[in-house]
Amino acid sequence: MIADKTISKMFLKKTANLPHKRAVGWVDGSELHFFTNEDYLHKVKIYFSGLVKLGIHTQDKVAILGHTCKEWHFFDLATLAARGIVTPVYPTYLAHEVEYILNHSQTKFLILENEGQMQKILETQDKLPHLKYIIGIKDISDESIKNLRSDIIFYTFQQFTEMGTTGLIHSPKLFEESVNSSEGSDIASIIYTSGTTGDPKGAVITQKAFCAMLENVHNSLKTNILPTDRFLIFLPLSHVLGRCDSLLNLVFDSESVYAESLDKVVDNLLIAKPTILISVPRIFEKVYSKVMDTIQKESDLKKKVFKWALSASNSYYEKINQDKSPSPFQIIQKNLAYKLVFEKIYNRFGGRIRFLVSGGAPLSPDIMIFLQNANLTILEGYGLTETIAPCILNPVVRQIPGTIGLPLGDVQVKFAEDGEIMLKTHALFSYYYKNETATAEAFNQEGWFLTGDIGELTSDGYVKITDRKKDIIITSAGKNVAPQKIENILKLQKHISNAMVVGDKRKFLIAVISIEREVFLEELDSLGISGRPPYEELAREQKIYDVIDQEIQAANKELASFESIKGFFVAPSDFTVENGHITPSLKLKKKVILNAYKKEIDALYKKLES
Repeated sequence: MIADKTISKMFLKKTANLPHKRAVGWVDGSELHFFTNEDYLHKVKIYFSGLVKLGIHTQDKVAILGHTCKEWHFFDLATLAARGIVTPVYPTYLAHEVEYILNHSQTKFLILENEGQMQKILETQDKLPHLKYIIGIKDISDESIKNLRSDIIFYTFQQFTEMGTTGLIHSPKLFEESVNSSEGSDIASIIYTSGTTGDPKGAVITQKAFCAMLENVHNSLKTNILPTDRFLIFLPLSHVLGRCDSLLNLVFDSESVYAESLDKVVDNLLIAKPTILISVPRIFEKVYSKVMDTIQKESDLKKKVFKWALSASNSYYEKINQDKSPSPFQIIQKNLAYKLVFEKIYNRFGGRIRFLVSGGAPLSPDIMIFLQNANLTILEGYGLTETIAPCILNPVVRQIPGTIGLPLGDVQVKFAEDGEIMLKTHALFSYYYKNETATAEAFNQEGWFLTGDIGELTSDGYVKITDRKKDIIITSAGKNVAPQKIENILKLQKHISNAMVVGDKRKFLIAVISIEREVFLEELDSLGISGRPPYEELAREQKIYDVIDQEIQAANKELASFESIKGFFVAPSDFTVENGHITPSLKLKKKVILNAYKKEIDALYKKLES
């Protein structure tokens, strides 16, 4: 029964079953290292014993502030084994955002990665009355430690692990006793949504809800994920999708390899050689853009070969996606296209990929089909912080581009009158921490969770999302416009980094555009622009505007007349987490952007309407 299960019990069972099997790995330069299940258990026990030595009590909060690494995962499991509550914090958050989460959650223990994260604490420590212990994963300067508030106790990673090792020797059975006492109703985590409006909300998730999520994934993919499979983990563990990725080995006995960093994923793929990769669409978009950019620089002959290969492969997968059998000739053409063109793309992912999973944001159908051409089966799925990531997923046997697939496990899907997707499942958050109003607004009277996404069922029974409910634009002519679709088409253009469509209560749509500076820098000579101008200068160049204008006209050809972009301006800076224009999960903070560029938006409308 799910009610009796906890993450910690699942972990203990998994590591005991196959003690000598490889479990957790990590990339270090050109080398790949592994812990066996036995090593894995021992490491988590040391971290657990360290926390016990510090005096952790049942349901104490432990915040983890750092980038993805195996240590983050070990602290996660150790805290849950101690019946503590894990509060993930995005490493990209600014000091005041870190302060909000630590204060709101009343965090007592903080695991932080490095000196940069320590500076955020030093800046806000006088406003963090609950914080009592800090453990540094990497080296922290003596000066920073000295500048800590006198009642905050700091431990280096070495001090902490030595303390944990000693504790484990003195109390070797305490870990198992604590795990066996854990209950499904224990709060496992408070995960703060990287909301696009207002302060983040803390989604309270129990142990049994986490287990229900893992069981839903397992029941849907148990014949598709094998003990020999290997995941490369690089998404932020502070994001629910990355956290789910890190826990899947508990139900599949697969190998989890931690990448060195997000910046090194491309190189790490060749070292780790994963068979399954879970990612957000942005990674796949960059692969697509890079390939298309490379093709544009090739000879006319190679361009023709690529165009033929794309056409041949597309016709093959068009049949597959319609659940029809391709003709023998189509199969021959597809295999030839793969050998001539697409095999190189497949090998960029390490040469062993069995399938990819995309979540966190919509994936363009064009990119899904493009990756299929390279024998990269991609399962687009859907989930939210509140649903503990995956709740709907395209199955391995058949993917339909443009859809998010079929419900996983016990997930029930229903549509409200306005098309909003509603869900029921055991894999669901319980409430928003200290926020009764938001909790009440998240459910209807029948107890269905309101996702905020508008969708529909296809004739095949697959779920399709059309837009976010709050993002729907209603023009002055009364047309309902789904901006996400338009933004995704704009982002496929070579020189457009990001785009936000504007037009609510207006006669027509315009777009706020951020540009791909690195792409433009390679083309400055042909554009007649000298030097290497910073982003802000490039954004003012008329020749840059001309290029973007051409790409927007190209995008408009794929849109209905009421969806077309009638004007645009280039933002003076890219949309980044640092400037507050996107969330750590790369979603646009539309209200922030609208407020930042209100003057420019109003001026553009005035100009175009005159």
